[in-house]
Amino acid sequence: MNIECDTHIPFPRPLVFQTYRDQLLNLIPYLANVRNIEIKSRREVQGQLFCINHWHGGGEIPALARNILSDDMLTWTEHNIWDETAYSLIWRIETHAFTKAVDCGGENHFVENGNGTIVENRGHLVINPQQLDGIPELLRGQVASVVENFLAQKTTPNLLEMGQGVQRYLETLNA
Repeated sequence: MNIECDTHIPFPRPLVFQTYRDQLLNLIPYLANVRNIEIKSRREVQGQLFCINHWHGGGEIPALARNILSDDMLTWTEHNIWDETAYSLIWRIETHAFTKAVDCGGENHFVENGNGTIVENRGHLVINPQQLDGIPELLRGQVASVVENFLAQKTTPNLLEMGQGVQRYLETLNA
């Protein structure tokens, strides 16, 4: 399944890019579905910044549902390569539940436009039914399809919320 959405942020491209890249922890209050983010590593190699971040989701999940969902189902590791010259981000998500079954990654471009920046989010999310351990073989295809659709429906709003969070964060700095 393809993931595609664009976000307009009415601030200059260098500021938007640097906010996404360097102010991640300051954005948590603006992300309803994120409880915490741990920065595991950041290293620069030949003008590119390589980051690994551990996300803890589930901010707005009812308490009863949280009792059913394991922490592994609400956490993921994000591997990023930031390129400031190209104003781009290559990302890959490693889920903590069904790790072998989920393939999720993509690329974002930060594009100048007349009155700010367009963040172009492009990616993919694919669940391999054959890798869904613990699910009866007869149901794996159906489960993979349902989970893939559910996650894809959640991903786009979360990407849009991130853009809105960046905008609100920058507005508070400029107030």
